[in-house]
Order: sequence, then structure tokens, then C-alpha cells
Amino acid sequence: MAKEKYPEKDKEKNPALKPDPKTTNTTDPQENMEGPVSSIMQNIREEAEENDKDDTKNNKNKQN
Repeated sequence: MAKEKYPEKDKEKNPALKPDPKTTNTTDPQENMEGPVSSIMQNIREEAEENDKDDTKNNKNKQN
């Protein structure tokens, strides 16, 4: 009877989705994720980082 009174507590103890062991305890778990969405997000991140580097170089050149 006690289980029926607080079913939310049972769900918290046994979540339906568990984290991927490859991605736990890492600074950027998306680096190790696979799949079409993760691949697209990785490509966007890499392009953004390259653009940031280019912008930083251009700003330094303009200041000098």
C-alpha cells in the first residue's frame, strides 16, 4: 500500500533512461556521443570555434 501512496519516489530511484557510461564524468559529454544529431552539433561546434579563432585574429590585426 505504501508504494501506491508515493509512486513518484519509486520513479526517482529507477529512472527509465540512464546516462551513457561513456558520457558520465566528462567535461564535455557531447564529444563522445554518436548519432546524426550529435554529429551535426559537433560540426556546428567545430565551425563556430574556427570562426571564433578567425574573429580573434582579425580583431587583433585591426587593433595594431
